[in-house]
Amino acid sequence: MPELFLIDESDNLTSLSEAPYDSEALLQSLLADHPALLGGDQMGQGSPRQWLFVKREAAVPDSEESNGRWSVDHLFLDQDAIPTFVEVKRASDSRIRREVVGQMLDYAANALRYWPVELIQSFLAS
Repeated sequence: MPELFLIDESDNLTSLSEAPYDSEALLQSLLADHPALLGGDQMGQGSPRQWLFVKREAAVPDSEESNGRWSVDHLFLDQDAIPTFVEVKRASDSRIRREVVGQMLDYAANALRYWPVELIQSFLAS
């Protein structure tokens, strides 16, 4: 991995080293406060995604009567108002990736069906 450096206002150079996050909660908080951490440059030539944080732990129902069976870690909107779900998983999480991908597909299918635009707007207002 290439080495990263930080140059501060006094022109001091500090070497940065990779370290695991202390908790999922810390990374979730950082993502909510700094959506640019998601990148976005990888999705679309010349038009990188820009993210608007909407809500943490957004409840995703699985029926009309449900208030929420699941909870997606983060809901963002991009500049085209396309919802983007972000789940934070530690490397030490023993679940297999296939399970996590299935979880995200459940979120996407049910949010599409049971989240009217007005609900997403209410998330932004709260």
